Amino acid sequence: MAPPPRLGVNVDHVATLRNARGTSYPDPVRAARLAERAGADNVTAHLREDRRHIVDGDIARLLAETDLPLNMEMAPTAGMAAVAAEHRPHAVCLVPERREERTTEGGLDAVRNAGALREVVAPLSAAGCRVSLFIEPEPEQVREAMGLGADAVELHTGAYCDARLAGDAASAEAELARIRAAAEEAGRSRVECHAGHGLTTDTVGAVAAIPGIVELNIGHFLIGEAVFTGLDAAIAAMRAAMDRARTAPDEAAP
Repeated sequence: MAPPPRLGVNVDHVATLRNARGTSYPDPVRAARLAERAGADNVTAHLREDRRHIVDGDIARLLAETDLPLNMEMAPTAGMAAVAAEHRPHAVCLVPERREERTTEGGLDAVRNAGALREVVAPLSAAGCRVSLFIEPEPEQVREAMGLGADAVELHTGAYCDARLAGDAASAEAELARIRAAAEEAGRSRVECHAGHGLTTDTVGAVAAIPGIVELNIGHFLIGEAVFTGLDAAIAAMRAAMDRARTAPDEAAP
């Protein structure tokens, strides 16, 4: 049996709360330290081009003041690649980014944008960063990511989670089948497979049960739950749900 997937806790929305009032709190670095104590395996922070939540100083402090590996999400641009090469986080996840969106709305199209992505992946790899591409769960996207030299892919789980929340069982099962097929392709392509976006304790089980997925990155739900239960309890509950899904996958079916 494969071990449970790693849990990456995204601290972006702690910074969103801080920036809403222009204060120094709540502190995303404090959240990262708490996440480590609660069972997280890494911390994720999305440094957007408009710096709407995480800012450059947060990245520097997360690297200097915490022990968890940092997964830095960023747009696939030369400017952002230069920032990442300066900080040299453990991992960089390239994500699509539009100024008007509330959050990342879908995966990269690695097939159509292979040339531009290659120009970003290469210098990041040369800087010693593990590079992943946040993509739609399609086998051809996985194969293209492998060809671009990515170390990992992160499968977009948003459509699956939306279908579950809407009570659309047929669409949820179809989306879950796409995720499974992409994870299987990642195994054949020897690219590490991660997943994330929109996952909750109600939806995480079926994704965590997929053997080829080795990491889940989760943020918004955990910060929302923290309002009611505390961040440590929210992370512990997510960790437990992920572990149960891997040990009893039949029980994790939607």
